[in-house]
Amino acid sequence: MDFLITILQLIDGTIRVSTPLILAALAGLCSERGGVIDIGLEGKMLGAAFVAATVAYMTGSAWLGLLAAIAASVALSLIHGFASITHHGNQVVSGMAINIIVAGLAPTIGNAIFHINGDTPPLPHAARFTAIDLPFAASLADVPVIGPVYSGVISGHSFTTYLAFALVPFVAWMLYKTRFGLRLRAVGENPEAVDTAGVSVQWLRYRAVMIAGVLCGIAGTSLSTSLGASFIRDMTAGKGYLALAAMIFGKWRPKTTLLACLIFAFTDTLQARLQGVELPVVGEIPVQFIIMLPYALTVFLLAGFVGKVVAPAADGEPYIKEH
Repeated sequence: MDFLITILQLIDGTIRVSTPLILAALAGLCSERGGVIDIGLEGKMLGAAFVAATVAYMTGSAWLGLLAAIAASVALSLIHGFASITHHGNQVVSGMAINIIVAGLAPTIGNAIFHINGDTPPLPHAARFTAIDLPFAASLADVPVIGPVYSGVISGHSFTTYLAFALVPFVAWMLYKTRFGLRLRAVGENPEAVDTAGVSVQWLRYRAVMIAGVLCGIAGTSLSTSLGASFIRDMTAGKGYLALAAMIFGKWRPKTTLLACLIFAFTDTLQARLQGVELPVVGEIPVQFIIMLPYALTVFLLAGFVGKVVAPAADGEPYIKEH
């Protein structure tokens, strides 16, 4: 029974930790399906986390924090779009610039407002997205197997976590079953054909990066108002880059990208539980080795198991319309 509880706790932790990864990976997927590389996922998540925590603390409303975070993330996406779509700038350089600027600007503004080393004060309960108990979770808790799975794994997550998992089939439906999705995928593969058909390539790509901005805004909000209770300097800790790796490992498809996010999240959850644990023969594993596990797994999977990766044909290529 203890083994079952441990496994369920690992699954529960994996679901929680995967939330920002799923949202950011879907953001990168939508952007790159439209032909725009988005290295700036990390910066947009970090900026959104700061804005969400700041607004939620000042207003006492997690929902206002979420809306403000989405607005901030979309604004950063538009800056990226202006540099790379309108002015045909290097998309990787533009994304990295956003990461660097936000990494310095967010704690600087935070320190100016709150005077606590760039962080925000702890958020009150009402200013956070807390756990939601699904119907009958309490009454089914004592039922063997079904109870722990429903009450301890399926129930008890925040709004942002349920939203992240719900967005996976929604994004898949949007990309493969709607006219907009067809055009978005087409502009990432053959923008000349889209332009010839009389559809604006620039406007489609702007919409792609704005969708990415909305998703990154929710991802950042989940970090500071759901998984955490405040903004902490550099709290994204490379999750934007992990999300990009998950997207590549998932070969730009929503379902396989979700699987990759869960694998990375499981490794992250496992390393948190292994810290300070004494193993037979080996003894206590150094903390530094444990912490590097998610990132080492990323390199290992991408280098050895992802196989041939074929990105959208026009991904990263600025489109210059011929007159």
